[in-house]
Amino acid sequence: MLTPLGTRIHIYGNSCSGKSTLGERLAKSFGLRLVDLDSINWLPGWVSLAETDPERFCDRLNTETQDDGWVVAGSYTRFCQQTFWPRLKTIVWLDLPVPVLLWRVLKRSWRRWRTKELLWGTNHEQFWPHLKVWNRDSLIWWIVSQSRVKRETMIRTMADPQFAHIRVVRVRSARELQLLCTELGVRGKDPGEHNR
Repeated sequence: MLTPLGTRIHIYGNSCSGKSTLGERLAKSFGLRLVDLDSINWLPGWVSLAETDPERFCDRLNTETQDDGWVVAGSYTRFCQQTFWPRLKTIVWLDLPVPVLLWRVLKRSWRRWRTKELLWGTNHEQFWPHLKVWNRDSLIWWIVSQSRVKRETMIRTMADPQFAHIRVVRVRSARELQLLCTELGVRGKDPGEHNR
């Protein structure tokens, strides 16, 4: 199916920016397959495939994006650049303000912890470790420390001739995201709702 964003789309952004939710909406609206990078990466016991077996992780990315119709949700920039970015059409960059992301991570982690929501196989969310903001296992630490890194990475990407074939759609607020979804005719719940 022809879409305004093409048929090879990557939803990129910081934690809690709404990547998976937007990915689901775009995939459903455009009849494309959703590829959730966290579900590929996280093995039982919160073992990261990208860290323990990067070659296998890249093989899985290549397998999941070998056809012509998909929406990838997640970051893992170094691996994506090596695998499917040479064939990528559009990046939707969710560059939302850090205070919004911090509020979302607290709400989402609390909800997942309280409901014992199962994540990617046998994993469950922990809430209290995220409050240890001095610790690398804290999503609060991750969001704050990665905000500038992700922004600089995307700005470099947009200026890099090897990625000149990729259209980047930058979204800086929940309102801009809502307007984009309306413009594209995308159905489903608002990408911020998964954190409510």
